[in-house]
Amino acid sequence: PVFLNLAQIAMPVGAVTSICHRLSGVLLAAGVPAALYLLGRSLDGEAGVAQVAGVLRQPWAKGCLVALAWALAHHALAGVRHLLTDINAGATLGAARRSAWGVNLAALAIAVLAVGAVL
Repeated sequence: PVFLNLAQIAMPVGAVTSICHRLSGVLLAAGVPAALYLLGRSLDGEAGVAQVAGVLRQPWAKGCLVALAWALAHHALAGVRHLLTDINAGATLGAARRSAWGVNLAALAIAVLAVGAVL
């Protein structure tokens, strides 16, 4: 067995982007049942809308909304990046690194905008 110290492994930005792409997909899939429940509840009338609005005012719900905004942005941007590299657009090492940084920073910027929207 080999001891791997994960704190000392320097991962390239493309690997971080790929891992975050998978993580964002899992977050989106996990958020679908909750979103469908809240949508269904909000369609039950004024009481349902009030209940959903009350839930969405909670700090933990706002955090979940920001996480889902990041996940949607990152997953969509990284998906487009992967599709473009599949047709050799931006597939050189330098271009791939720049696009990976672009995806990560753009998704982070969208999450920051989402924080401003839910406050």
